[in-house]
Amino acid sequence: MRRLTGPATRSDERGAIAILVALLMVTLLGFAAVAVDVGMLYAERTQLRNGADSAALAVAQKCAKNPNGTDCATTSSLASGLANGNANDGLSNIQSIVLDKANRTVTVNAGSQEAGKEPNQVSLFFARALGLNTAQVSASASVAWGSPVKGTTAFPVAFSICQVQGYVDGTLQLLQNHGSNANADCNYGPSGAAVQGGFGWLVSDPGICGGLIDLAASESGSDPGNSYPSVCTATLNSWAASISAGKDVVVLLPVFNKVSGTGSGAVYGLISFAAFKVKGWKFSGNNSLPDSFQNTTSNVPSSVACDGNCRGIIGSFIQYVSLADGFTLGPVDANGATIVRLTQ
Repeated sequence: MRRLTGPATRSDERGAIAILVALLMVTLLGFAAVAVDVGMLYAERTQLRNGADSAALAVAQKCAKNPNGTDCATTSSLASGLANGNANDGLSNIQSIVLDKANRTVTVNAGSQEAGKEPNQVSLFFARALGLNTAQVSASASVAWGSPVKGTTAFPVAFSICQVQGYVDGTLQLLQNHGSNANADCNYGPSGAAVQGGFGWLVSDPGICGGLIDLAASESGSDPGNSYPSVCTATLNSWAASISAGKDVVVLLPVFNKVSGTGSGAVYGLISFAAFKVKGWKFSGNNSLPDSFQNTTSNVPSSVACDGNCRGIIGSFIQYVSLADGFTLGPVDANGATIVRLTQ
């Protein structure tokens, strides 16, 4: 007797194919969830991280300038505005602002926010087929602030404290290191042009315009010459190009309150870093770059012009909060610059 198995076998095959298609659909939906939903979650977290970074940096900058100000607080509206501004839909949720003024740190924790939805939740799309409707997304950023106590200077110059104390923010000054009675009321050292007046030359580290400065240690060595160190040619040309283009050139330079020794044997007692906005200079009898720049009355007021036998640097001390890296931070110094930077 012949056994009739054809129709039953085809039915089994169709059933198997249906099951296989169903399994493949689940798999494809899983891949779609990974490709679309995870990508969306990554973008959301990036926005939150940018917002948290901006908020933490802004709060730290406010604290560096005024620790008792309204924006140096755990309720800072500035933080919320910046966090929202970095979200594509303009919405985010500041979960908390952890502020430690004693140790000069702030941490901002931000979460996602959808209109009319619970905080910190992001709606998913394809993952709903797998029973996942939402996911929690958050990010945090930590920032520290303080005055620099150790780091590499951008130019081998140290200023006298009497030029920094009591300055009017942004007012141009001529700081001389040579010339008759140069800054006569600002002599913290022995007689001798190298360590007298508004500033003194430091000895650059080999091959560097400037060098590592540690306020905890006195800086030994002074360059008693008129001219700038030859290793600083590129730096001065770069400054001139930036100033000519209308850009600010602000450098953090050390401040001394005493000098011992003379000439190349001078030793500076350093106490802080100051923010100095450079306008011009004259470091030799040559009236062209890189020796001189914007030092005459055609560029600056006559009260700060530096011509003839004058040797000096023209600029202004300013209140400045920098994002500079590479400095060791300490307590905020009233006479110095302040730095804020991300730590997490």
